[in-house]
Amino acid sequence: MAGGIGSRFWPVSRSNMPKQFLDILGTGRTLIQQTYDRFSQLMPDENIFVVTNEEYRELVHLQLPNIPNGNILGEPMRRNTAPCIMYANIKIGLQDPNANIVVTPADHLISNVEGFISDVKEGLRFISSSKSLLTFGITPDRPATGYGYIQITKDKENSALVPVKTFTEKPHLELAKFFVNSGDFLWNSGIFLWKLSVIDAAMKEFLPEMYNLFMENLDAFNTKNEAVVVNRIYSDAKNISIDFGVMEKAQNVFVLRTDFGWSDLGTWNSLYTIQEKDEDNNVAVANKLLLNHSFGNYINISGKDKVVILKDLEDYIVVDTDSAMLICKRENEQQIADLLNEAKLKFGDGIK
Repeated sequence: MAGGIGSRFWPVSRSNMPKQFLDILGTGRTLIQQTYDRFSQLMPDENIFVVTNEEYRELVHLQLPNIPNGNILGEPMRRNTAPCIMYANIKIGLQDPNANIVVTPADHLISNVEGFISDVKEGLRFISSSKSLLTFGITPDRPATGYGYIQITKDKENSALVPVKTFTEKPHLELAKFFVNSGDFLWNSGIFLWKLSVIDAAMKEFLPEMYNLFMENLDAFNTKNEAVVVNRIYSDAKNISIDFGVMEKAQNVFVLRTDFGWSDLGTWNSLYTIQEKDEDNNVAVANKLLLNHSFGNYINISGKDKVVILKDLEDYIVVDTDSAMLICKRENEQQIADLLNEAKLKFGDGIK
């Protein structure tokens, strides 16, 4: 899934170049390329599908030239993850109705690739012999309010694979603290595994209107009329996530507890958390920077010759590009997307 606009990483991530297409970690590979690198160890290129905004189809092709063009699916508009997954299900099902599927965002960090691949293989073994929907859960190390949480069912044998009890989307801070302290909750990674037949049955049961929209137009897929039909389907489809539309309602959901160095890199603060810090707990990406009595900041300054001096600044995000600057308290980072919308209203769409 590679259709996000990456607004929380503004001003580095822009609508014409969102974060999945950026080398935001400085590794030499963009986030979507790193995602491809992981899965290319598990399956051939013809088994990898990318669902993205129609605007980014060429960008996906440029960054992932080995993926067949027919496997790059362009969405005409943003409708969240449920329609995205349903679209991919249709295309995959036309090739292999017995397929086992892994669904993953294109812009996450996985630091332990070997461990991730091992967990994917374990998950595939489980779903191939089960009529279950599987998600990967991450043991939380802090009360993050930007993640979804999974409550697990207690297991006597402390198995890594356990039934899911409840899902909770992005709780407020006090509830997040309770979740972490209880030990009964995992972060929802947004990575899912299932049989095509099992997710199709779940879509039909819990999102029947959307399911029927796609199935009524099945004959148009893989024809010259596909783009027109998909545009019509998306115009009528509900804007809804797979979590809210299916996973929170289904009774056959399991979670695999994982530990492969995961971050969704959803915000500047998540990037701050994983990067190396100086003696004053600052993370600085800048060539000419003087910090004076400044602590716990994330600083990203573009331009080799730009001299920046920061004094008496604590726990701030400072991001400066050629055309825009963001200065925000780290604790208020969840407001960045709203502030960007406000700025667009004031200064026009050119800001994006």
